[in-house]
Amino acid sequence: MTFGHKPNLRSVYLHNNKLTDAGLPDDMFNSSRNVEVLIMSSNFLKYVPRNLPPALNKLHLKNNKLEKIPLGAFSTLSDLRELYLQNNLLTNEGMNNETFGKLNRLEYLDLSSNNLTHIPGGLPRNIVILHLEKNNIRSISKDVLTQIRNLEYLLLHNNKLRAKGIHADAFLGLKKLHTVHMYNNLLEKVPAGLPRRVKTLMLLHNQISSISKSDFATTYFLEDLNLSYNKIMSSTVHRDAFKKLRQLKTLEMSGNSLKSVPYGLPKNLEILKLKENDISSIPQDTLSGLSKLKELYLSNNKLKINSVYTGAWAELSSLQMLDLAGNQLSYVPPDLPESLEYLYLQNNRIVMVTDNAFESTPNIKRIFLRFNLLTPETVKERAFYGLEKLQVLDIESSLALPKVFNKKEAGREKEKEEEEEQEEEEED
Repeated sequence: MTFGHKPNLRSVYLHNNKLTDAGLPDDMFNSSRNVEVLIMSSNFLKYVPRNLPPALNKLHLKNNKLEKIPLGAFSTLSDLRELYLQNNLLTNEGMNNETFGKLNRLEYLDLSSNNLTHIPGGLPRNIVILHLEKNNIRSISKDVLTQIRNLEYLLLHNNKLRAKGIHADAFLGLKKLHTVHMYNNLLEKVPAGLPRRVKTLMLLHNQISSISKSDFATTYFLEDLNLSYNKIMSSTVHRDAFKKLRQLKTLEMSGNSLKSVPYGLPKNLEILKLKENDISSIPQDTLSGLSKLKELYLSNNKLKINSVYTGAWAELSSLQMLDLAGNQLSYVPPDLPESLEYLYLQNNRIVMVTDNAFESTPNIKRIFLRFNLLTPETVKERAFYGLEKLQVLDIESSLALPKVFNKKEAGREKEKEEEEEQEEEEED
């Protein structure tokens, strides 16, 4: 297969065929050296093709059978910006420190879903996005990343990393690195030496059992931290663990073994997720100062009405969404904030909804009460009175709702009665 003399050819699409190494002659692109985009994904190639067009800026070789990258395979591709090598059979033995050495303009490199056991050396310094997820990477050495000064996104999820295998200086000097994914690894603690300017840090689905005072002491710019589905207990979270995270907006700690809401939560939090823990108490002042919190997820815990200190909810003056589903509440919590719009109370033990239970929440739009212990008699007639913005009231279908649950409904009922009376008078 050759393309003949086609100097104006810019893009070649050969993906989803049955191409093998034997079917690609060395001179395939000799007369088509201005090709900028070459897509050869989803074939049966075992090696990177030889003599690739030097003008390439995008090369797609994903979903092949690549086992190694021959010496000099990319040596003429000085304009290459994007290289896709994911879902192959590449190993560290199949490449060396010179493999990517000439790719001075490379900004995007995808090596995910291969058989790498460590990060390859000699990666180009201008890479912005580096995909290394779904390999067997067990360690990060001191100097393997530090030369990639433009690195912004580092994706290392679904590997076999342990904290002790990550050198304390592995991220030193990476001032542009703001997004790090390390979820689904074997981390037993938060790695040391995290990038100082990281904004998004995904550490969920590991084996982290504690959060020390120093773990996040230097990550001042962190905005989104996910520690869900680890082995963290309330007793192993230091009171000052989050003290330096003044810019943190989202904290996720669902699926751990917390028995209470942690102390020292950052004051700028907007989203807090603590679902699927063993939380049975919200200690005094743990929610105080969270005036910017908009969403609070506490579903599938062990909260009761007396688990929460008096005035806790009212302190959350910006709260719009409160998820308390799957707890042990017997009543609608009192003193809910006026800002609340969405309230999830399904799968509790609520036995009664009193008159004006939602008096403090005039802006509520959706209330979910399905699967509680309510009867028509225990839902009082004025329980939902005055909720003019209410759009959804999700309650057990077998439960007969009170006729009047807001002013609009009351008005409609009155108009209907007046119309019926007028019709009766006209008939008479």
